[in-house]
Amino acid sequence: MKTAELRQKDVAGLQAEVKELQKAHFNLRMQKATQQLNNTAQLRQTRRAIARAKTLIAEKQAAPSKE
Repeated sequence: MKTAELRQKDVAGLQAEVKELQKAHFNLRMQKATQQLNNTAQLRQTRRAIARAKTLIAEKQAAPSKE
């Protein structure tokens, strides 16, 4: 998911996205362990997507509210 798409989500949406990405990353790791993973670059992509989403969560929590 692109950063621009992630920025449109609220904190709860981002946390749900992180959970989903972590599950996907776990599944990829299991596929790698059982020699079923063809594209090992997916591991790096999901790991970075998790970091990207967590960074946006931290930014949104640190930013003052616009209310």
